[in-house]
Amino acid sequence: MDAAEAVEVIQREMTVFARRARASAGRMHPELSLVSYTLLGHLETSGGCRATDLAAHYALDKSTVSRQVAALERSGLVERRADPEDQRVQVVRLTQAGRHVLARVTESRRAAFAERLADWPEEDLLRFAGYLEHYNAWSPSGEH
Repeated sequence: MDAAEAVEVIQREMTVFARRARASAGRMHPELSLVSYTLLGHLETSGGCRATDLAAHYALDKSTVSRQVAALERSGLVERRADPEDQRVQVVRLTQAGRHVLARVTESRRAAFAERLADWPEEDLLRFAGYLEHYNAWSPSGEH
């Protein structure tokens, strides 16, 4: 296999991975799409941020994030509050219910990954983790 063929295999396998991730996210928590799950995860990690920051972070259209945030807000998983530093800006934060749902879904996802990877040698797990980090660190502007 040469480099061009390897890139084709990577593209195909990443597509399969993405499809499976979307499908499993729906099974683990039917009301929480993969996009919603990732948004909640970022809000937990960041402590809250503006919807435009979420859109920029995930390279999503602002209207897509706006719809997702509105749905999460209706579900009681997030809330919007005025930014203490600039009262004109709305910051999206997890609610207690959002933290609970995120923790439950995260635990389900971790268990599913652990089961799927249980028979992998530690060396392969470490290599795979490093490759994924390297792949996801790339940005079009060359910034990491």
